Amino acid sequence: MTTSRSRTARGMRTQLLVADYLAAHGWPHATSTGSGRSGVDILNVAGLAIEVKARATLAPLQWVKKAERDCTGLPLVVFRPNGMGEHPESFLAFLRLSDLVDLLRAAGYGDPEEEQTP
Repeated sequence: MTTSRSRTARGMRTQLLVADYLAAHGWPHATSTGSGRSGVDILNVAGLAIEVKARATLAPLQWVKKAERDCTGLPLVVFRPNGMGEHPESFLAFLRLSDLVDLLRAAGYGDPEEEQTP
């Protein structure tokens, strides 16, 4: 197997692992798009634009921008660095800080925001 084929297979396997993990944790219809398709990497996750990367190198800004371009909702990048194994619960995720803050606030974190008076 050539290096290029090996990387493609690892990428496809990573997409499948992420889709299966999401399917078991609240998005029962999550599916991987497979390799070579434009757009998001995981389908049937309403409100999310998920890009999946299995790479040795880091390019999070580039990846998040791609997720934003493909955006049908919250742009999110799931990253599987080399040496991580096949444990999607341990993969890393990148998203914009403003989106993270919104999610944390919606989950009840942080002090209550003071109401704005006109």
